[in-house]
Amino acid sequence: MVAIAAVIAILVASNSWLKQSDYRILFSNISERDGGAIIAALEQLNIPYRFSESGGAILIPSAKVNETRLRLATQGLPKGGGVGFELMENQKFGISQFAEQVNYQRGLEGELSRTIQSIRAVQAARVHLAIPKPTVFVREELKPSASVLINLYPGRLLDPSQIAGIQNLVAASVPNLAVSGVTLIDQSGAMLSQLKSKLMEAGLDPTQIKYVQEIEASVIKRINDILLPIVGQDNVRVQIAADVDFSQNEQTAETHRPNVTPPDISIRSQQTTESASATPSAQGIPGALTNQPPVPATAPLTQPAVPGAGPAAAPGQPPLPGQLNAAGVQAPIASVAQPISTRKDSTVNYEVDKTIRHTKQSIGTIKRLSAAVVVNHRKDAKGLAKPLSDTELKQINELVKEAMGFSKERGDTVSVANAPFTAIDKTGLEVPLWKDPENIALIKELLKYAGIAAIIAFLLFKVIIPLTKAMLPPPPVVESPALGGGVDIVAGDEGEQQDLPPSAAEELARKLDEARDLAQKDPKVVSNIIKDWMGANG
Repeated sequence: MVAIAAVIAILVASNSWLKQSDYRILFSNISERDGGAIIAALEQLNIPYRFSESGGAILIPSAKVNETRLRLATQGLPKGGGVGFELMENQKFGISQFAEQVNYQRGLEGELSRTIQSIRAVQAARVHLAIPKPTVFVREELKPSASVLINLYPGRLLDPSQIAGIQNLVAASVPNLAVSGVTLIDQSGAMLSQLKSKLMEAGLDPTQIKYVQEIEASVIKRINDILLPIVGQDNVRVQIAADVDFSQNEQTAETHRPNVTPPDISIRSQQTTESASATPSAQGIPGALTNQPPVPATAPLTQPAVPGAGPAAAPGQPPLPGQLNAAGVQAPIASVAQPISTRKDSTVNYEVDKTIRHTKQSIGTIKRLSAAVVVNHRKDAKGLAKPLSDTELKQINELVKEAMGFSKERGDTVSVANAPFTAIDKTGLEVPLWKDPENIALIKELLKYAGIAAIIAFLLFKVIIPLTKAMLPPPPVVESPALGGGVDIVAGDEGEQQDLPPSAAEELARKLDEARDLAQKDPKVVSNIIKDWMGANG
C-alpha cells in the first residue's frame, strides 16, 4: 500500500511538474512605487508572480505575459515614476489657482516624460519645466525654459537627429518655449544639446552620411549582381568610395548683348518728323504796302500750272528735278518763295537683348566615385587555383565600369585585382553542441522526462510487480500419485505439469532454519553481525 501511494504521489508530482509553465519577465527596472502597484494588481487578478534573482524584475507565467500587460496598461501601470494629466481628473472643490497651476505643470512634465520614454534607446526620463508667471509688461516678461534628464539603456546612444527631435518635442509642448531654451543631459551629466549644436555647426549631418552610405551600397549591389554569376559566390569583394557634394548654390545672371546685326535688329518704336518753310523775297516798292502779309495760298499750289514746271512726283518717291518735296508738300521750286528751309527728325527705339538666368545646383551631386574590386582565383577541374587571364580581367573591368556608371569627365577610378582568398577558420567561431543554448535547453527537457520514466520503471518492476505476485494466491497444488506424493506439481492451463516455486512462507521458514543452523555452528560470527547492526547504540 505504501508503494502504491508513493507511485500515485510521484505521478501527480510529475504531472504538475510537466504542466508547470515557464516564467517570463513582465516588467523590469521599475520603481518601487510602480512595483508595489503592479504586485497589488497581480494579486487581484489571481496571477502568480515571482522575482528575479537580482530582484529587478517581476516574473509571471509566459502564457499570461501579453494579456497581463494589456490589463495593467488599462490601469495606467507602470506609471514610470511620475504622474500625468490624470492628476487633473480628481480636483478638489475650492482649490486655489496656484495649486491648480502646479498640478497642471506636474501633469505636463509627467506626460512629456512618458512620451520621451517611448523612444527605444531611452530607459527613463525626467522633465523639469520653468514656466514664469505671465505679466503685462513686455520688459519684465521672461521666457520659459526646460531641462530634460535622460537615462539611456546600456550600450545605447542618441544621434543628433534624435536629440533635436526631443528638443523640438518639448519646445512645441510649452507655449513660447524656444528650442534653444531646452537643455538635454544624460545619466552621466553630459550635455547632449551642446553636443548636437557643435555637430551641426561643424556641418556633420547624419542624414548626409546615411545618404552617402546608401549610394555606396547601391553601387556595390549592382556590381555584385553582375559579377556573382561569373565568378561565383564568395569569390568577389567590392568597395565603393563616393565623394558627394552637398553644397547648395543659387545664381542669377542678367546678360545684355549689342543689337547691331541688321537681320536680327528688333525695333520697338520709330517716329519721323519732317517740316519745310519758305521766306518770301522782298518785291515791289518799299513802303507800308510791301510789308503786308502774303495772301493765303490756294490748294493745290500747282494750280494753276506754272509754265516750265514739270510733272509732280508720285507720293513716296523722291522729288523730281526742279521740284520741292518736303513735309508732304510738292511744288515747283520756281513757285516757292526763296530761301527754302527744311527739317527732318527721325527717332528709332531698338529692343535691348536681355537674358536673365536663374541657376540652382541640386544637393547631393556625386563628384567622384572610386571602386576597388578583388576577384578570387578560379579553380580548374582538379581543384587547383589559377589566376584569371588578362582578357577576363579586362572584361570584369568593363562590366564594373558600366555597372557603376563610370564617368571619365567626373574623374572616376576603377581598380580590379586578382588574388587568392585566404580561407577563414570558422572552427573557433562555431559554438560547440554542448554549449549551444538551444541544445542545453533540449537536453534539460529530455533529462527531465527520462528521470520521470526511470522512476516509474523502477517502481513498476521493483515494487509493484513483486508485490502483485506476493499478494496473488498461488495456483492449486496437485499431488502426483505416480511420484508417491513426494513432489508438488501444479496443473497448467493445458494439463501440463510444472514445478511449483516455494511460497513466501516456505521461503521465510527455510531462511530461519539456515540462520539457526549458522548460530549453532558459529555463534561468534552471529554476535559480530548483531553488533555491527546495533552500531554505537550497542
